[in-house]
Amino acid sequence: MTKLIIDGKEIEVPPEYTVLQACEAAGAEIPRFCFHERLSIAGNCRMCLVELVGSPKPVASCAWGVRDCRPGPKGEPPEIKTRSPMVRKAREGVMEFLLINHPLDCPICDQGGECDLQDQAMAYGVDQSRFRENKRAVEDKYIGALVKTVMTRCIHCTRCIRFAAEVAGVPELGAIGRGEDMEITTYLEEAMTSELQGNVVDLCPVGALTSKPYAFSARPWELNKSESIDVMDALGSAIRIDTRGREVMRILPRVNGDINEEWISDKTRHVVDGLRMQRLDQPYLRENGRLRAASWSEAFAAIAGKLARANPKRVGALVGDLAAVEEVFALKDLMTRLGVVNFDCRQDGPMLDPRWGRASYIFNATIAGIDIADALLIVGANPRKEAAVLNARIRKRWRAAKNFPIGVIGPKMSLTYSYDYLGAGPETLSSIARHSFADALRQAERPLVLVGAQSLARPDGAAIAAFAAKAAVDLGAIKEGWNGFSVLHSAASRVGALDLGFVPGEGGLNAREMAAFGTLDVVFLLGADEIDIAPGAFAVYIGTHGDRGAARADVVLPGAAYPEKSAIYVNTEGRVQMATRASFPPGDAREDWAILRALSDVLGKRLPYDSLAVLRAALYQSYPHFRRNGAIAPGDAADVRRLAERGGALDKAPFREGVGDFYFTNPIARASMVMAECSALAQGRPAMKAAQ
Repeated sequence: MTKLIIDGKEIEVPPEYTVLQACEAAGAEIPRFCFHERLSIAGNCRMCLVELVGSPKPVASCAWGVRDCRPGPKGEPPEIKTRSPMVRKAREGVMEFLLINHPLDCPICDQGGECDLQDQAMAYGVDQSRFRENKRAVEDKYIGALVKTVMTRCIHCTRCIRFAAEVAGVPELGAIGRGEDMEITTYLEEAMTSELQGNVVDLCPVGALTSKPYAFSARPWELNKSESIDVMDALGSAIRIDTRGREVMRILPRVNGDINEEWISDKTRHVVDGLRMQRLDQPYLRENGRLRAASWSEAFAAIAGKLARANPKRVGALVGDLAAVEEVFALKDLMTRLGVVNFDCRQDGPMLDPRWGRASYIFNATIAGIDIADALLIVGANPRKEAAVLNARIRKRWRAAKNFPIGVIGPKMSLTYSYDYLGAGPETLSSIARHSFADALRQAERPLVLVGAQSLARPDGAAIAAFAAKAAVDLGAIKEGWNGFSVLHSAASRVGALDLGFVPGEGGLNAREMAAFGTLDVVFLLGADEIDIAPGAFAVYIGTHGDRGAARADVVLPGAAYPEKSAIYVNTEGRVQMATRASFPPGDAREDWAILRALSDVLGKRLPYDSLAVLRAALYQSYPHFRRNGAIAPGDAADVRRLAERGGALDKAPFREGVGDFYFTNPIARASMVMAECSALAQGRPAMKAAQ
């Protein structure tokens, strides 16, 4: 530890600290524009100047190390002042320089009210400038559908450049020119291709980069802010949902070091308009081949009439990717009371079974565990498309480690880090122990085997899971204090539904069998839009959007989207998370569990909970781990060893990518004009511009 005297207060800090970190540890506030905790140090804005006693001029605290501070003439600890006249004059000068060319755009700037430059000009600036020259003007740049540029406002902090190169791993932004002629650009003014590009809006300390879809929509003081959980993938990123009245206006990230740090994907951030488009706001009933508006009583009577004539063995239920734990619990309860054993949460077909043990289907190493892993084997997954924020975490570990070997079994893909391509199919997985890359895994202290859940959605999916578990056991990924066998899901509902055991009972049919022609008379679809149900079955769809499930349904019951309900989700690592209600569902739409409760009355199988609190009490009694919000109930490593012993016959067909279009993975995203434009740009098709 190193001793310092900061503003007369003596403290001890680690020698690798910067002066800025030491000052903040002492409770001093240091302004900054270019410095960011998760980016490399640039040291180019000079706003963080402090006085180092004995130095002839102030020093940039973000770029000056504690170990570089010289002691006093008699060996006393180095002294730093953050509020001296020298510091105040230096900061006023820096602010004056920054404002020389900055336009007076505050009344029309979307950053107004949340602008670092505004705040720091008030705190550290002066009320007049000595410069009378004309301000420079810079042409705005086109960098894609999501980020709006007003480059005259840019102060050249280079945060966006460093984020694109270091975190996103797609170095598409850079600087051209020097001095007053310097400009930030994509060089050829093409759209950025990163799935994380929207984060540069949060990083920009001025109004140079703002959200294009959100432009001129609202001011921050007009909005109500609710903390919630993202469901666009299975990571459960921490988000803040801002609403005005009943309308969701924007979605921003919250800091959560265990999951998303402070980043979110573009789909998470910009799916907002999809929450308004193509919404189901009243029940519908199919008559003469066409859906017509109906009342709740009509819809329930039609369902009751069909169920009264149906054999429970020919009734089934499927859960979609965005369903919360409460509604899955209510649906399972209702199906059990009806004597139904045909239910499944694996609409896309991955061969995962909760009877194999919880460790067989969760990300056992945890997302934060990637930071301490020292070798990685990816089996049949594309983290960049299936979990863009987790992919950034892998890249962070790859950059931080001097040697972080990564091997890939599956299709060749464009990731944001280099990797060793081992093979395309399961035969490579079965012989991985004899591959040269296996030595890197055996020598690693904490190897990680990442298995894509989508790769298990094949006839030989159970065998693939077994061989992946065997590879984890044989290569040393299962040991005392470390379980490196990790399944990466892409559906937010999947782990919670598996925890509830929402899979076929004894003699029950799985999702593929239920979707086949002639197997069912009645099927309930709880937001299940990614599966095609064959003609013949009477389909009851409970969901939010007029998507594939509603188009197939005979009865449509309008549900609530994720910002419109208080709900529990379990992410891919098995962490229980609570989403809070930010707005209300439109029209006659209701929360899904409440729809099931009302339907149970009509069916004569009344569910015993009239409120969400009573439902959760029943849930906690049956499954106590759901009570521990924010905690992970760890899996037993013995489950992985038992899974490794199951074996099975492998198909020779190569793995295929599980996510075809990153921007169109669920009904909310498919309803979004912004996602449609992003998808068109990613596919190289002409983009239909979203309304500005």
